[in-house]
Amino acid sequence: MKSKQENQINRPDPPPETILENNLTYTLFPWSKQKGLNPLVIDRAEGVYLVDATGKRYLDFSSGLMNVNIGHGNQRVTDAVVKQMQKVSYITPGHVTNVRGKLAKKLAELAGESFGKTLFTVCGASAVENAIKLARMATGRHKIIGRYRAFHGASYGALSAAGDPRRLAMDSQQVPNMIHVEDPYCYRCPFGQQVGACRYECVSHIRRIIEFEGRESVAAILMEGESGTSGCIKYPPDYWRQLRELCDEYGILLIADEVMSGFGRTGKWFGFQHHGVVPDMITMAKGITSGYLPLGALMISNQLAALFDDKALMLGLTYAAHPVSCAAALEVLSIYEDDELINRAAETGALVEHHVAGLIARHPSIGDFRNTGLLGCLELVKDRQTKEPLVPYNAKPAEMGVMNTIASRLRELGLLTFIRWNYVFIAPPLTISPEELQLGIDRLDEALLLADEAIGKN
Repeated sequence: MKSKQENQINRPDPPPETILENNLTYTLFPWSKQKGLNPLVIDRAEGVYLVDATGKRYLDFSSGLMNVNIGHGNQRVTDAVVKQMQKVSYITPGHVTNVRGKLAKKLAELAGESFGKTLFTVCGASAVENAIKLARMATGRHKIIGRYRAFHGASYGALSAAGDPRRLAMDSQQVPNMIHVEDPYCYRCPFGQQVGACRYECVSHIRRIIEFEGRESVAAILMEGESGTSGCIKYPPDYWRQLRELCDEYGILLIADEVMSGFGRTGKWFGFQHHGVVPDMITMAKGITSGYLPLGALMISNQLAALFDDKALMLGLTYAAHPVSCAAALEVLSIYEDDELINRAAETGALVEHHVAGLIARHPSIGDFRNTGLLGCLELVKDRQTKEPLVPYNAKPAEMGVMNTIASRLRELGLLTFIRWNYVFIAPPLTISPEELQLGIDRLDEALLLADEAIGKN
C-alpha cells in the first residue's frame, strides 16, 4: 500500500486550463498588466527546449532570462542539490558549510588574483544593493554613477542606480544620490560622433558629471560587464580602460555588474575580461547557478576586503550562502569546465554572427546587430539610413503592435526569445548545437518578414 507521501508525488497534474486559472487568479506577474495575459503552461524543460502542457516544444533562444546557461534539466545539478539537502538544507550565515568555502575559493580562482572574498546574496539585485552599500562604507562618499540605459535589478537601490525606465513608475521615491550618465551607444551616439573618429566624449562626459557632482562625493561607478537588456550596447575599444583610469584618478570604485554577462555568456568567464581591466567589485547571479536555484554574489578586491578585518561589515541576509544554492552553483561551475562551455560560447557566438549576416542581407528591417559570445541583440528599424526605430524607446503597449506580432509568430513557430521595444535578443544556452542554432535562425528569418512588411520593404 502506497504511503500518503508517495500518492502526493505520483498524483498527476491537473489539466492545463486549471493550472492556468490558478496562476492567473492567485499570482501576480512582473512588469505586466494583470488582465489579458496568456502565458504558456510549461510542463517540463530539457536541454535547449521548453515543453508545454500539450507537448509542444519551444526552442529557448534567450536562455530564460539569459540565465539558463547550461541548458535545462541537467541532472548533475539535481543530484548535487539532493545530496546537499540530505546533509544540511539551511544554516545561519554565521556558520559555515563545506560548499560555501569551496564555491568562494573557486570564484576567487575564476575572477583573478585581485579578488579573494565573496559575500553571497540571494539574487542579482541584492548583490548590487550590497555593492552600493559597501562602496559607501568603504569610501565615506555617497553618490553612485550609473548609465541611463542600464538595468541592475528591481529592488529600490538597484533600480534607482540604473536609468532603465522601469524605475519611472516609482520615480518620486527613488533612492537618492544616484547619478545617471549617457551610454557609449555607438549606433546612436548621443554626441553625434562616429566610431574611430570620436574623442571618447562618452568618457569626458562622465568626467564632467563627476566635477559637477563633486569629485569628493562620488563613491562608485556601476557598469555592466557587457551590456544586456539595454540592447547589448557594444563598448567602444578602450572605453573600459579609460573608465578605470578615471576612477583611479578620482579615488572612485569601479563595480562590474556581471549578473547577466558573467559565467561564459560572453565567451569569457566575465564580461570585463574582454577589456583588460580589473574592477574593484563584481556582482553576480543568473549563470552562477544557471537559474536552477536563486543565488547572488558580491566579490570584492583584496584591498577592499582588508578594510573590514578590524571593522564590522554591516551587511547581511538571512539566506546568505544558502548551502543548497551553493551546492547547485558549485556543480554548475564544474559543468562549465567539464563541457568546455566558455570556449563553446565564443565559438557558437561566431557562428551566430555568420548566420545573422545572412539575416541582415535578407531583412531591411534589421538596423544593427550587436553581440559578444552568446549575448546578442537585433535592433529593428523603419529605415536603415535614418535609423528610426521600429517602435520607440520605452514604447507603450499600444505602440508595440508590430513587435507583439513578431513575438506571437515566433511562439507559433516554436521559438521563445526576449523581445523588448525594437530589440530581439539572441542568447541561447551555451549548450546549443549548430543544428539547433540553425533551427532558431530559420524561425527568426520567417518571423522577421512581418517587420519587413511593416516598413513596406517586403
